Amino acid sequence: MSFKDEILKRRTFAVIAHPDAGKTTLTEKLLLFGGAIQEAGAVKSNKIKKGATSDFMEIERQRGISVATSVLAFNYKEKKVNILDTPGHKDFAEDTFRTLTAVDSVIVVIDVAKGVEEQTEKLVEVCRMRNIPMIVFINKLDREGKDAFDLLDEVEQKLGLKVTPLSFPIGMGYDFQGIYNIWEKNINLFSEDSRKNIDDVITIDNLEDEALDKLVGGKAATRLREELELVAEVYPEFNREDYINGDLQPVFFGSALNNFGVREMLDCFIEIAPSPRAKDSDTRTVQPDENKFAGFVFKIHANMDPKHRDRLAFIKIVSGTFERNKPYMHVRLGKNLKFSSPNAFFAEKKEIVDISYAGDIVGLHDTGNFKIGDTLTEGELMNFRGIPSFSPEHFRYINNADPMKSKQLEKGIDQLMDEGVAQLFTLELNGRKVIGTVGALQYEVIQYRLEHEYGAKCTYEPFAAFKACWVRPEDPKNEEFAEFKRVKQRFLAKDKSGQLVFLADSDFSIQMTQSKYPSVKLDYVSERIL
Repeated sequence: MSFKDEILKRRTFAVIAHPDAGKTTLTEKLLLFGGAIQEAGAVKSNKIKKGATSDFMEIERQRGISVATSVLAFNYKEKKVNILDTPGHKDFAEDTFRTLTAVDSVIVVIDVAKGVEEQTEKLVEVCRMRNIPMIVFINKLDREGKDAFDLLDEVEQKLGLKVTPLSFPIGMGYDFQGIYNIWEKNINLFSEDSRKNIDDVITIDNLEDEALDKLVGGKAATRLREELELVAEVYPEFNREDYINGDLQPVFFGSALNNFGVREMLDCFIEIAPSPRAKDSDTRTVQPDENKFAGFVFKIHANMDPKHRDRLAFIKIVSGTFERNKPYMHVRLGKNLKFSSPNAFFAEKKEIVDISYAGDIVGLHDTGNFKIGDTLTEGELMNFRGIPSFSPEHFRYINNADPMKSKQLEKGIDQLMDEGVAQLFTLELNGRKVIGTVGALQYEVIQYRLEHEYGAKCTYEPFAAFKACWVRPEDPKNEEFAEFKRVKQRFLAKDKSGQLVFLADSDFSIQMTQSKYPSVKLDYVSERIL
């Protein structure tokens, strides 16, 4: 198979949703279809002790939530599918935002009963800003929920999308009978037995066919015909170009837990979803089919295997091929690095690969060379653009609870911050360390991981800050900046990359500072060039 064909067969996407919408369950079922796993672990069920394949951190298993983004790959119908399963919990939004820089399209999961939720709105907004193609999967149809048309309206209004259904439910909740697949013109009937043959589909080319009445009953058949007529009148016809440009979003209905409606979506997805797309760097736009390799680090994960203290940097390959043992240029450090065991992922299993193509995600063992946003090339000096660091919402002092383990604590904090779990600020005045997070749950994760992965214990105490503002003086040598630093000394800190940060205690304080020192710019966002 030629180099270009390899790239064209790749589909790299993320599954995004509000917590509990069924995102991890959907990911599992996609793996099931790809033959990558034999049985799916019910994510929340205590009866089944097998956890979800994609949740491999102990704290995730305990709470039934996804904390880290995992990378999963499988082959399906001659396509190589790479899924990035993201945390839905809002406390881990930054990890998800970063992941969205590494995908070519997105599947948005929505709960039939709860409809569009707050976290979904934020994530979709990021996708819209980047014109990422989206498919919407409305999940849990076997439960009582909102009417299909009401849901479609809600998706359009709350998320600002333009939708077109490519499948449609027959009934809902207790009278849910199945799905009519508009894309393939066939019917898949629902049975409570989720072990049923998942290829059990009945083709119905003509909706007027009496066979439909026999299958679902006269009343349901009449209603389905009316609803599909309405769909054809109200919603635009599917147009792939509009979908690829982010102007049209196809919608599928189903129940991931019961393995229902998932195949319909997957079959359509691999046909219409984009192969790897071009990406902007600070010097030019990089095309996936260029011969030379270029890629960037979008995630760092320490201790993926608790038995071995390892750190993996996840690299999205933007162009060309990544070959084992070939030297590549680390642009920020200005030095060449070679990798003897690049990993490809399949759920918890990692395997060493000799060659990976644009669109793939590879994991590189890292001894501390990488930071999120680093670019690797075959010698070209460029950096991929991407996600900023947002100002944290919560701040706490971190203290060492075991003086004998201060080295382990330092190493642990250092590595977890490189992963992007939270942000570290060192106060200028006394060198005390303050951890800033997007959500309060991250403090638990940090504490848990420090203890279980590094053998270090920490305690927290409150630090009264409202926002972290990155300081950008117009002229670092002028008198105004010197006075700003003198007056605000108690509130100044350095972030992990040495940038000066003003930890303001209130909105009022920020406004006063900006009017008093107009030449000192304060940013809520630190642009890390990706």
